[in-house]
Amino acid sequence: MTSGPIVIVGAGGFGREVLDVIEAINATGGEIELRGYVDDGQVDEELLARRGTRLLGTSEALRMMAVSYVVPIGNGAARKSVAERLAGTASTPAVLVHPAATVGGDNRIGPGCILTAGCRVTTNITLGSHVHLHVNSAVGHDSTLSDYVSVFPGATVSGNVTIGAGATIGTGANVLPGVTIGEGAFVGAGAVVTRDVEPGQTVVGAPARPVQQKAHDAAGTPRE
Repeated sequence: MTSGPIVIVGAGGFGREVLDVIEAINATGGEIELRGYVDDGQVDEELLARRGTRLLGTSEALRMMAVSYVVPIGNGAARKSVAERLAGTASTPAVLVHPAATVGGDNRIGPGCILTAGCRVTTNITLGSHVHLHVNSAVGHDSTLSDYVSVFPGATVSGNVTIGAGATIGTGANVLPGVTIGEGAFVGAGAVVTRDVEPGQTVVGAPARPVQQKAHDAAGTPRE
């Protein structure tokens, strides 16, 4: 479990939810010291101040610190870009697991992963680097989620599923057993995925069908 000083990269909605994860960890005996946030965009600093924290500057400020960090940015490609820029610095990616998450045995959880309240990870599961499991999501046995995958609130990934790097599983979606979802694919909110999804493909509906590329907002991706 991560301990010591940490910086959160990204002060959007999910970034502020991650503060809840840290506070819950500390309330159950953890010793994480939040130094603050860094963000390369516009930030509502009043929201941070109301949570008792502050903006430290852009992500470049983190390059000069020897701390752990997480990157709660919803877009997998943007998350990857930030993590790659920070690779080789004195800072290292942390792993945050909310005490109200359920994690079974013989799982591999990569650096930078964030598991939020109510999410469930059963057994023999591999989570790559910087994977996000949002509130009340679930991942079934023998599944592999590659780097920078996001599973949004209430989504269910069944057993023996393979999800490629940077793919997104939208809010409330269901991925049935044995399905492979390609790198960078997008599963819309509430979709029921019954067959494999090609890399970069967007699918929506029940059963999920491919659609022409649309803005992710139209398919139900929360902004973070």
